[in-house]
Amino acid sequence: MRNFNSIKKNSDFQKVYKTGKSYANKLLIMYVMKKESPDRRIGISVSKKVGNSIVRHHITRLIREIFRLNENMLETGLDIIVVARPAAKDQDYKTIESAFMHLCGLHNIKKGIEVILFW
Repeated sequence: MRNFNSIKKNSDFQKVYKTGKSYANKLLIMYVMKKESPDRRIGISVSKKVGNSIVRHHITRLIREIFRLNENMLETGLDIIVVARPAAKDQDYKTIESAFMHLCGLHNIKKGIEVILFW
């Protein structure tokens, strides 16, 4: 397992909360802050309102996997914080992935897809 690039310090979380832009849907809240360095970092927050520790860790693992699989579709130089809402505990992977990608679209952090035509 490779080392995962994540936001761990409370001060980094607070900086993104205060200076980043946020959008939300029924399942997730996403805060995004652009930065100078070219790497992408993610922070995941799941409160006790969502469920017990098993449920919270399950949702955290789902969001981390969604980020890992779709990381190449996102712009570089971003700090992203994803906050799970209580409605997320009853959803499956595809629904949470759809909510995550919807928020990425609202933030305009998806890379443009280039279409190459061969004649």
